[in-house]
Amino acid sequence: MNAFSHDLLGAIGGVPHPETDVVVDARDVNKWFGKLHVLRDVSIQVKRQETVVIIGPSGSGKTTFIRCVNHLEKIQSGRIFVNGHLIGYREADGGRKLVEDKEKNIARQRMDIGMVFQRFNLFPHMTALENIIEAPIQVRGMGRDEAVAIGRALLERVGLAAKEKVYPNQLSGGQQQRIAIARVLAMKPKLMLFDEPTSALDPEMIGEVLEVMKELAREGMTMIVVSHEMGFAREVANRVVMMDDGVVVEDGTPDQVFTSPTQDRTKLFLSKIL
Repeated sequence: MNAFSHDLLGAIGGVPHPETDVVVDARDVNKWFGKLHVLRDVSIQVKRQETVVIIGPSGSGKTTFIRCVNHLEKIQSGRIFVNGHLIGYREADGGRKLVEDKEKNIARQRMDIGMVFQRFNLFPHMTALENIIEAPIQVRGMGRDEAVAIGRALLERVGLAAKEKVYPNQLSGGQQQRIAIARVLAMKPKLMLFDEPTSALDPEMIGEVLEVMKELAREGMTMIVVSHEMGFAREVANRVVMMDDGVVVEDGTPDQVFTSPTQDRTKLFLSKIL
């Protein structure tokens, strides 16, 4: 483990306390888009240093759920706690209803949550290094010299040290996604959310992104990953959550879910993709 990796582990909490150290605690979460009930009483817990992979068919609510964890989507009922704090809301009327929190409080919470999207969302007018250091400087108030040092360490870590001065349109999709991951890591998040990070990549580029994610898992980053990469889920996940029609159908270890699923819906889904 290199020095930066050691610092990162310190930033994300060090040795976990398995019984109490819960990073994400979603309780009976419901979400509608108009009349469409997208999340139905979803309850998921993620402990510190766990990697939880969410699988399921398109339209099952996977992406909506992790967007709610980051309060990019608002929930209508239930609670989502991140790092012990209610995300995006405060309780009112004796805890019986939710009132949306102030934007500055939400922004402060998001500083500890990193999200990697399907599309890379890099700033096209900035080099790889500039993309990585922008948020630490502008959001965390980090000095430029420190940000540059961290940015260069992260570029080396994701195998792109030679691309420091290269612009996104000169990079492959896999390289852009690795820069996007490095950009998130520069903020030293306590939780990382991945929304199908390889779905927009050519097949030969998927492996290079998954390798970076595997390394993060080995180093103890707490991660929720929405993915169709079943090999990654088998190898890296501590738990696999199967969702369908807005409901958590199954939640267990990779061996339990892939080898001995208990629900017919899980068996049917896996029979079509494995």
